[in-house]
Amino acid sequence: MAEDFAKAVEDGLKLSKRIYLGKDRGLVAPPRPPPMERSSDWYLPSAPMVYAVISDPRIVDNPDIPSYQPHVHGRCDPPALIPLQMSAVNLDVDCYGDTAFVEVSGKWRIHCVMGSRSCDCRIAVPMGDQGSILGVEVDLPTKSYSTKLIGVEESKGIQKIARPEDGGFLMPHIFTLTIPQIDGGTNISIKLRWSQKLSYNNGQFSLTMPFSFPEYVTPAIKKISKKQRIQLNVNSGIATEILCKSTSHPLKEIRRHAGKFGFLYEAEILTWSSTDFSFSYSVSAGNIFGGILLQSSSLYDYDQRDMFCIYLFPGSQQSRKVFRKEVIFVVDISGSMHGRPLESTKNAISTALSKLSPEESFNIIAFSSETFLFSTSMELASTEAIERATEWISTKYSVGGGTNMFIPLEKAAEMLSNTRGSIPMIFLVTDGAVEDERNICDWMKKRLKNGGSLCPRIHTFGIGSFCNHYFLRMLAMISRGEYGAACDIDSIEVQMQKLFSKGLSTVLANIAVDAFDEHDQIEVLARQQIDLLTAQAWFSENKQIEEKVAKLSTRTCNISEYTRMVLLEKNKIETATGSSGAQKAPKKGDPQKIMDTGAPKMILLQSLSIGFGDLIATAENIRPGSEEQKLPEVAEIFIKATSNCCGQICNQCCCMCCIQCCSKMNDQCATTLTQLCTALACISCFECCSQLCCPGQDGQ
Repeated sequence: MAEDFAKAVEDGLKLSKRIYLGKDRGLVAPPRPPPMERSSDWYLPSAPMVYAVISDPRIVDNPDIPSYQPHVHGRCDPPALIPLQMSAVNLDVDCYGDTAFVEVSGKWRIHCVMGSRSCDCRIAVPMGDQGSILGVEVDLPTKSYSTKLIGVEESKGIQKIARPEDGGFLMPHIFTLTIPQIDGGTNISIKLRWSQKLSYNNGQFSLTMPFSFPEYVTPAIKKISKKQRIQLNVNSGIATEILCKSTSHPLKEIRRHAGKFGFLYEAEILTWSSTDFSFSYSVSAGNIFGGILLQSSSLYDYDQRDMFCIYLFPGSQQSRKVFRKEVIFVVDISGSMHGRPLESTKNAISTALSKLSPEESFNIIAFSSETFLFSTSMELASTEAIERATEWISTKYSVGGGTNMFIPLEKAAEMLSNTRGSIPMIFLVTDGAVEDERNICDWMKKRLKNGGSLCPRIHTFGIGSFCNHYFLRMLAMISRGEYGAACDIDSIEVQMQKLFSKGLSTVLANIAVDAFDEHDQIEVLARQQIDLLTAQAWFSENKQIEEKVAKLSTRTCNISEYTRMVLLEKNKIETATGSSGAQKAPKKGDPQKIMDTGAPKMILLQSLSIGFGDLIATAENIRPGSEEQKLPEVAEIFIKATSNCCGQICNQCCCMCCIQCCSKMNDQCATTLTQLCTALACISCFECCSQLCCPGQDGQ
């Protein structure tokens, strides 16, 4: 999908050269990088962007000044994407602990479509580390749009369902949303909200977020200055001194209190920011320290309990020793790991081995349907042993067969059962799901109960969307390990090295909070709480926990497995206000006011959650990144109704062509085609007809 998107933007930039912007301004030609510097992600959004979706190239023109360009024949299939010019942008960032809440508000104009025509507009929101979309608001002269999360059961009653390309994740960190049919020349006001993580390393917090705008979003009249504003608020929750270390933009400190400070950048500019926004600050403490954050529930919270967050910092002393470790890497080498996933895993393991000290020990277990051991016993991390291990793992290649995860985990736990004076840990890497995941979690709980602090910590890492990330999170939580993931192939090695580094740098272990021994559960921050509760709901198959997740999701606007996102459309009407304040029908010259109409229309977006793994894809060794888009519901009905009889109707008919055709149709066209094919199917296949026409028990 990312490659298709980038190609559509490239086509759109070529098409935008038709736009004439008046005397002495010439044709707008997009900047082209030298061929050697161009990368595959050149046309992907590096900042919040809006694109005009162009299927008919004849509508491309200046909405103010017709250019009378030569007539264009044909259509753009798939549609081209022309980046819209931006006239204003504000960035507001609020940091709390290790989480940043980001809001970008801006104004764009459809400068590339005739005033008498309209087009869809696609919003693209790139986010930083572990970004999670919170909401989108769009304001137009006659309409407004906004996103909202609702429960899965409530979503079943919504009739209008968006196509996959109209809303979802282009990549794990890029969210897109399509706003239907906006007139050429319209000014669009958009507000985008998301959350993301700050990284922490050696006593320093760092934040990086996409804010690098390409030159072609700057309005053609470059001599007109534009205002760009960035505001940053930081609440570290730390009473000790904090110091600003670096920033990408010239921020000015406007306030400072204990553990809190604020910065502002506001300037008249000719071109928009061409660098990502980054900021870092340090905590000036050499020793381990921590604290607790408390917050009372608001009046409207469904859960009236108070919230707290306990934090511990390892300090910045470079000389502090970490615990001695005994480490086993358990690596999935099934057929789906072939290529970059396995090569990236090998590189990350080789890097991790090089960081072990000579008195520490390690082993490597590779598995598919069989299990392969580097050594029958633990090996001291000598230079010679690491070289042998690196050579051994480099010779391992992905093999066919299934994914048997329990046997290698059990073998690794047995090899670490006699650990003394060090921390035993297992790093599990997989891209697949298995049927006995709950049994594995139960097995780990029993070992932890019997083995106590000597039970190995399992750090889990999931690759792609076919593995069950909630199983991996639950297994790590039970065993007091860490969980990491890479949903796209390009980030596997970097994210895996982060997990390995975190696990191998343990300076505190077996922490207990005595004050909460009598309490059943401890609550954490919203995004983390949703993920942990979802893992618990999956493991226990508890409907009450699922309902709790759904309520927390809708209240905090964080996506979950038990909610769906909808796009709300509200029309605006003009009303005139008399001297008494009463509303009346508008007349020429009367003061007018735009008011929203009644209940908004709802459009159900495709599911945005990652799901609970895919056993079929795992069994078939489908590689990460090979996910196919789900077809619209009408197209699915058409496929089911005609799959048994289309070959009988026409020997030349190609089912796959029909499927691809239906996936690109709008609902009305697809419904008409469905009815036609159903009628034809009745001639030779009554059974197929009954699938469409016979009502079920619910009358639908």
